[in-house]
Amino acid sequence: MKYRWSFLPAVLVIFSAGVCSAGAEVRFPKMISDHAVLQRQAPIHVWGWSSPEAHLTANFHQQTVKARADALGKWNLYLAPEEAGGPYTLTVSGDGPDATIGDLLVGDVWFASGQSNMEMPLKGFPPTAVVKNAAVEIAAAANPRIRLLLADHKSSDYPLNDISSSWTECTPETAANFSAVAYFFGREISAKQGVPIGLIDSTWGGTPADSWVSLDTLGSHPELLPAIASRARFANLQTDLDLTIAAEKREDEIAKTQGKPAPQHPWHPWQASWSPAALYNGMIAPFTPMTIKGFLWYQGETNSAHDRAPVYNTLFADLIEDWRTHFQQGNLPFLYVQISSFYSPGEDWGLIREQQRRVLSVAYTAMAVSLDVGMADNVHPPDKQTVGARLALAARGMVYGERINYTGPLYKRTTSELLPSGTAAIRVWFEHADGLDSHGQSTGDFELAGEDRHFLAADSRIDGTTVVVSSKSLPHPLFVRYGWNSVISHSLYNSAGLPLSTFSSEPSPIH
Repeated sequence: MKYRWSFLPAVLVIFSAGVCSAGAEVRFPKMISDHAVLQRQAPIHVWGWSSPEAHLTANFHQQTVKARADALGKWNLYLAPEEAGGPYTLTVSGDGPDATIGDLLVGDVWFASGQSNMEMPLKGFPPTAVVKNAAVEIAAAANPRIRLLLADHKSSDYPLNDISSSWTECTPETAANFSAVAYFFGREISAKQGVPIGLIDSTWGGTPADSWVSLDTLGSHPELLPAIASRARFANLQTDLDLTIAAEKREDEIAKTQGKPAPQHPWHPWQASWSPAALYNGMIAPFTPMTIKGFLWYQGETNSAHDRAPVYNTLFADLIEDWRTHFQQGNLPFLYVQISSFYSPGEDWGLIREQQRRVLSVAYTAMAVSLDVGMADNVHPPDKQTVGARLALAARGMVYGERINYTGPLYKRTTSELLPSGTAAIRVWFEHADGLDSHGQSTGDFELAGEDRHFLAADSRIDGTTVVVSSKSLPHPLFVRYGWNSVISHSLYNSAGLPLSTFSSEPSPIH
């Protein structure tokens, strides 16, 4: 399909980028391939490799731009901003045979990352985890205006300069293996904005946030030392992991031969993915030269251990800063999902959700709440459509400027008062709380604590855009929190149908 475009003058910027790979002919990185989407309304970065010192000419649409490779054979250039359009062809010549890629669209490129709930593809992780209406969604996934780039799992001790996969058209076959959350997000944004959408899926299940942060940040931010210390403690527990897994396999075989169900074993991490910065190096760094629209992130479950959850706020905020610094495109929008409900009593899921909420203090971020679509018995809830839609709603409001309410009620402050019965209460005030409603259910999952911060279940009721929380067992309440258990049973919504986030009024919650 053709799109309208406008003529703009060419812009040339030459500087050294990437890691050396000299060759006898021009070569693009894999993320600049047939079927790619190039970011609209921003200078388009194109780079690659050739013979050292080669003089090169790039032709794209109505633009002609010249560049020269450096002594290592690295070259790069910027095309002037383009409006949404295509398909186009990009050719770079001047060093042996021309290098040409085609079927290029100009639109918006969104980069999705995180662990398994972002990785979970449209076809799911059968048999234990499936996407709602997966067969219907996959059959309807042919969309020529959406392009997909699925990055292979790759860890590295140093930043890589390329990947092993390339862009594809969005078809039932390619979408089936692609992040369901990212796909549902991109489908809605493409429909609402009327432009091509490029989606990059760079995810790995079961991975911690610190694997996705560069060594530049991990090594220069003293506030991350507690995260590294907890990482070290976890690493020490993995010394005999290979022996443990072998023993579990023997148990499985014995059960099989005896006709018994396979025994339950604890979850084990992917060891190669757990080194600090390993996934940044292998699955983020290669993309940093790209011009993109923004980020999507769904992660946190693996950081929920008691010694890791308290530092997630700092770690996650530094991850956002880290990526923005390396992509060098200012405060790129960062949209993320607050982890859902799941029965995990040995971990601090409530604290992780609160730490995620507090990261909203970082500029140009938005959070999609998923508490109400979680499942107590499955860490991979099937309703990825709602999660993708809420991320898309955040993008439509914060990034694309639609006049819509794109966030659920958010904790603002508390005040103390005395009820007519004489019971002390705390009134909780929210932002974005117009039409606050519990959809016919009780307003449970609120707790109160005194100076000792020992929280007790409390009574609660909606009063306009506030909630009044009290407990006859607590004569002097000081703090209130909501949705702190790993599983919550009650949700409150605003008039946009968006749920209340987990929160705590404590200055620094630690458990």
